[in-house]
Amino acid sequence: MWHLFIDINWFEWLIIAILGIALVYQVFYYAYYVGAVRGKGCRGVGCRGVGDQPPVTVVVCAKNEEEHLEEYLHSLLSQDYPIYEVIVVNDGSIDHTEEVLARYMKQDFKLRTTFVPVNARVMSTKKLALTLAAKAAKYDYLLLTDADCRPESPDWISQMMSGFSDPNIDIVIGYGAYFEEDSFINEWIQYDTQFNALHFLGAALRHQPYMGVGRNLAYRKSCFLESGGFSHLMETRAGDDDLFVNKVANKTNTAVVTSQESVTWSKAKTNWKSWVEQKRRHLSVSPLYKTQTKWHLFIEPFTRGLFYASSIVGLVLGGPLLCGIIFVVLWVRLAVMLAFINSATREWKHPRWGIEILFYDITMPLVQAYLMATKWKYKGNRW
Repeated sequence: MWHLFIDINWFEWLIIAILGIALVYQVFYYAYYVGAVRGKGCRGVGCRGVGDQPPVTVVVCAKNEEEHLEEYLHSLLSQDYPIYEVIVVNDGSIDHTEEVLARYMKQDFKLRTTFVPVNARVMSTKKLALTLAAKAAKYDYLLLTDADCRPESPDWISQMMSGFSDPNIDIVIGYGAYFEEDSFINEWIQYDTQFNALHFLGAALRHQPYMGVGRNLAYRKSCFLESGGFSHLMETRAGDDDLFVNKVANKTNTAVVTSQESVTWSKAKTNWKSWVEQKRRHLSVSPLYKTQTKWHLFIEPFTRGLFYASSIVGLVLGGPLLCGIIFVVLWVRLAVMLAFINSATREWKHPRWGIEILFYDITMPLVQAYLMATKWKYKGNRW
């Protein structure tokens, strides 16, 4: 058998070396980062159970969200938590958002509102809305979600607040999922959302926090105000969640909650134009990340691209032995990827991925690279 390797030329050895290096990092990535997300409840520094359940302010920004408030606001007002309030900031809505909020306020004393003027002259009215809510909040703990989000359970607040059991914790990162639908675009968004979440949740669990999502994020009001809040971010339209976390979070002040009861659910985009606009908005702030974060976000897609590129070159130009090695390596990586992703997302009620994940695994980085290279500076609305 060993004599077969003697016939491998220098080019094929180069392909094997590149494949090996890329595979080693890819296996390390899935085992170290994605593997960290597996398990129930609160994970990371300071997670010790539900704790004393201190009072909390739930913050929701609403811009023309009358339908979603009608559908989901009740789930926020009916949480099984001793003391909390819900502040909805009406961000210049021109629909019937104000009327919906007025009706709910008559029914539940926990609901409070404030507003951003319709013609507010700022780049990001959502950052202004969150700042107004933070200043108006009665309590020191702020739990953020969106108007189109529904908590998984009445224990959502208590689950997220379990991350603050340690007094050193300032930020708690949760998972914001999308409802499953039977369509290609929904499956595309599901993969993108799940993979990104596993990346930033796993990094935070490995004491390298760099972002969170506003659909499910908590931090101390004192931390927000003392750090300057969004004062350094008002010139960017996006970044009300990830850029703030990227600036303030560190390895000792951040916890992660991954339990099923802590998840929030919202409706995904239903057409490509809306998704591309949303994705460009998110990608537009990535150049403002810390240098360490940029390298962290670069190395995984780079080694992934190197893995697939060298595999294709080897299959096209290599001999039978090299092709056999490549097929084995491809199946090894696929098995590792499926094992860790399916294990990590099982608790979130997501369907198990199969071999179709290869399509998204190959194409998603290419699409993101294209979006970054073409008009990456987002020019859409103020949200």
